[in-house]
Amino acid sequence: MVKRTRFAEYKDSYANYKFELSEEGILFMQCHTDGGPLHWEWASHDGMSDAFADVAGDREIRAVIHTGTGDTYNHSWGRPVTDSGKPLYNAYADAEGVSIMDEKSWYGRMLLENLLAIDVPMVAAINGPCSMHSEVPLLMDIVLASEDAWFQDLSHFPRGMVPGDGQHVMWEALVGPSRARYLLLTGYKLTAQEAREWGVVHEVLSKDKLLDRAWEIARQIAMRPPIATRNTRHILVQNLKRAFLDELDHGLQAEMWAQRQFFPFGAGMQGLDRPWDQKPWSD
Repeated sequence: MVKRTRFAEYKDSYANYKFELSEEGILFMQCHTDGGPLHWEWASHDGMSDAFADVAGDREIRAVIHTGTGDTYNHSWGRPVTDSGKPLYNAYADAEGVSIMDEKSWYGRMLLENLLAIDVPMVAAINGPCSMHSEVPLLMDIVLASEDAWFQDLSHFPRGMVPGDGQHVMWEALVGPSRARYLLLTGYKLTAQEAREWGVVHEVLSKDKLLDRAWEIARQIAMRPPIATRNTRHILVQNLKRAFLDELDHGLQAEMWAQRQFFPFGAGMQGLDRPWDQKPWSD
């Protein structure tokens, strides 16, 4: 559940998310890590869930533009470590590790629920490759992509994990079950132009025109009466809310259960071609 918020309360609250508010009431949300492209790790994952909750509670905004930084949207990743610097993954199969993953599963569910709870239209400006959590920008109402963008789910089945955190719902909803199975099982790289042909992306633009077009669309939206704008967004996402309500929980449970086998061996994002039971660190 989100609560009533205001821009001044959350604008400087997130290390990985920069917020600006225009005079028209357009909220500009830019993902980054230290001013460069976003690295997916637990801090940015959990922070996005909380950030979307704050945005959903802000009833003064008229539209949202969501984008990345630099040459990629999020084509990079980190991995959690203990205070001593040793990877946590080899502990994730014990009871404490299960509790950790249960919390991450909750954050994964809240990330999507909070995104869909935002009651103003959202424009995604995907500024480059997106190989993790592609459901985030692709679930937005209007999706623009740069010519060099592509989409690929590398963080799940290609490295031995279950794509149960929303990929299985979002891709089927957007491209149908046959294409979704192919994409998720093979790690297929979907180019921006193919994504447009598949109905996933609405416009493909050069990098230098991407944000200008996003602002043009957002300003058109912001001109509409705010109650009409909010209620239009509300009715347009109901089918997605139903799909995630039906399918997300057991997908997350399947993913969390598989992680008990995955994390002691398949930790990290590197080495997609190594055996699934080969440890990526030395004891």
